[in-house]
Amino acid sequence: MTAPSTPGPTPWMRPLGSTGLQVSAVCAGGSPLGSMPALYGRDVCADEGVATVRAVLDSPIRMIDTSNGYGDGESERRIGAAIAAAGGLPPDVLVATKVDPRGRDFSGARVRESVAESRDRLGLDHLPLVHLHDPEHFTFAEITAPGGALETLVALRDEGEVGAIGLAGGPVDEMARYLDTGVFDVLLVHNRWTLLDRSAGPLLEAAVARGTGVLNAAVYGGGVLARRYEEGRAVRYGYRPAHPEVAAALARMQAACDRHGTDLATAALQLSLRDDRIASTVVGMSRPARVDATMAAAGAEVPEALWAELEGLLPPAGAWLDARRP
Repeated sequence: MTAPSTPGPTPWMRPLGSTGLQVSAVCAGGSPLGSMPALYGRDVCADEGVATVRAVLDSPIRMIDTSNGYGDGESERRIGAAIAAAGGLPPDVLVATKVDPRGRDFSGARVRESVAESRDRLGLDHLPLVHLHDPEHFTFAEITAPGGALETLVALRDEGEVGAIGLAGGPVDEMARYLDTGVFDVLLVHNRWTLLDRSAGPLLEAAVARGTGVLNAAVYGGGVLARRYEEGRAVRYGYRPAHPEVAAALARMQAACDRHGTDLATAALQLSLRDDRIASTVVGMSRPARVDATMAAAGAEVPEALWAELEGLLPPAGAWLDARRP
């Protein structure tokens, strides 16, 4: 690894809220490791996935995020295989996962089953951080019912079966409702605190006020900010067709980055890294080369003047993801 161990202008190791856990500024996202071509556009073979995790373990990145449901458990299997091949998990690396339903079953029993599956696939005796994953696909009443998913996840923490518990999801209004229960140690948001969308602003403030650790995922908006904008190409943001205002802002942001000698991907990553409310920024990885590229972007020099210019190009709130929910 040629990148410095503490790249960029901001602290590399950071506290995760009041959990007592320390995380690196960049977290390796395990969703692409599960090989989901319908979402990411390509297959990821097992050897490539394991090699990617090995590259992460050999890098300054000290956190990996995955989920029981990524690739029907394949992401966790590959992370577990890489950990085993490395002779065990380095003591300073934190692996976080998420509980997922099976079909429409998100019962308390399913939560316990999900945790057991994750522990077995990862080869870890203890899971230091487990998130409730995408509860917005169920009603609040279902998830919070006595003996249900939320109560069971809290019980697993109280029993010492898992460490901290987190909330990972999308729509801000739904996430705020869960955050208000006061039981979560960590909040993970995705696609909603980026160069193009700031839907999560009030949610981040509420989390920080509670001492809740914050993880920010999908800062590339599903990939559109990870590559150079090309005029005429259909723009998708957050895995759906982008609002015209978002597409227009993307073109203007590309031009601004060009003028300042940087690129959209670097700016998208560093916008999150420089936000002191965010403990770690989750970047999806499925190739070993992605590790070095991410470290280089994290440590790249970005002219200070660019940030004010990009802020002035932010699309209006009516174009953000949560304003467009059906």
